[in-house]
Amino acid sequence: MRFTPASIALAALLTTVSSMGQSQRPDSQISPQSVEWQKAGEAAQQAGNLTGATDALESALALDPRNRAAYVHLAEVARAQGLQGKAIRLYKEALLLDPTDVAALAGQGEAMVEKGAVAKAKEVLVQAQKLCKADCAPVGKLSAAIQKGPPVVAMTTKDAVPDPKAKPTETP
Repeated sequence: MRFTPASIALAALLTTVSSMGQSQRPDSQISPQSVEWQKAGEAAQQAGNLTGATDALESALALDPRNRAAYVHLAEVARAQGLQGKAIRLYKEALLLDPTDVAALAGQGEAMVEKGAVAKAKEVLVQAQKLCKADCAPVGKLSAAIQKGPPVVAMTTKDAVPDPKAKPTETP
């Protein structure tokens, strides 16, 4: 008799938790509308319209957050815009949905190289090589990016540190 309220609460909790697992859809059942927006985003990206691609791909993810391909393409758009940190985060979202996605893993590694995190990119390369038993193009592309190294950033005059010993120049 004393355990009845506790057992009822436990039964209600287990029912709620088990029904949550059943409501999640597998990757193969992505919303068709989300896939349409994803394809529109890919087309906009290929046309060079990065803003339109971002908008369409974000719409695809709003419709179905399990659309892993939309995360990968949105990350590619972010890399094209020079937003490597955002790209790394988006690739991570794709990898949370499928940790064996070699394209997302390699893309994340390339974004890390572009950001200057070559050591982390090498770790990602090892993971990608383990997942891809045969010769994979994304793994080769990541390996080449690591060999090339991070892009050289040209220093502008505003980035230059003034020499404290130099005489200040006077302007008339």
